[in-house]
Amino acid sequence: MLTIGQLAATAGVTVRTVRHYHHVGLLPEPERDASGYRRYSAQAAVDLIRIRTLADAGVPLARIDALLHAQPTGFAEAVADIDAELQHKIDQLTEYRRRIAELAGGESLFLPPDVVALLNRMRSLGVSERRVRLERDSWILMQALDPQAMPQRVRDKNASFDDPETTRLYLACDRSVDWDPHDPRLDQLIDDLDAWKITYEGNINRAGYLKLVSSRISEASPAWQRILDGLAHRAKQRQPAGDDNS
Repeated sequence: MLTIGQLAATAGVTVRTVRHYHHVGLLPEPERDASGYRRYSAQAAVDLIRIRTLADAGVPLARIDALLHAQPTGFAEAVADIDAELQHKIDQLTEYRRRIAELAGGESLFLPPDVVALLNRMRSLGVSERRVRLERDSWILMQALDPQAMPQRVRDKNASFDDPETTRLYLACDRSVDWDPHDPRLDQLIDDLDAWKITYEGNINRAGYLKLVSSRISEASPAWQRILDGLAHRAKQRQPAGDDNS
C-alpha cells in the first residue's frame, strides 16, 4: 500500500496533482486507515499513470474518465475525435501566428497594399511618423465608412505628392504640430494653405468620412485645430451672401 506521496512519485506527478484528480473525480480517494492515513493500492498507481499519460498527450481532463473505461473500439474512436479537436486548435493557432506575424508590417494588417505603399512614400518624403500614423488612422476610417472611394483617393493622394507646392505645404503642416496655437508662423501657413485651397478646391473630394478625419487631426494638435478653424472661417467669408451651406 502506498501513501499519497509515494503514489505521486510512482506516477511522476505532484501530490497537489493527485489531489486535483481526486477533486475532479478522475481518481477515487480511499478511506483513511486506522492510523488516519489514506493508503493507495497498486491499481491506483496504474490508474494514475494512465491518467497522467493521457493528460500529457493533450487529452482534456473532462474526456479522460470515458477513455479509461472505454472498450478498444470506443477508445480508438474517442482518440480520433480528440485528435481532430487538437488539429482544429493547431489550425487556429497557426492562423493566429500568421496574423501576429503580419503585425510586424504594421499597416499591412489593416490596409490594402496601395495604401501601405502611400504611407511608405510619405515616410520617404520626410513626413514624421506621428503624421503618418494619423494618416493611417484616416485611411482606416475611410475603409470602414466609404471603401468604394479608396482607389480614387489613393490616386489623388499620390498625385498631390507629385506636386512640389502641395508636398511643401504638407511638410510645413507636419512641422507645425507642436507649435503654440498663437504662433505667428501659423498666420503665414494659413495664408499659403488658403491660396492652395482656392487653386485646387474643385479637385477636393469632400466625402463624409472627412469630418471624422478632421476631428482626428484636431485632437492631435491645437495648432492644427487653429489651421482648420482659420481655413473654415475664410471659406465661409468667400461664400456669396445668403449661401449658408457650410
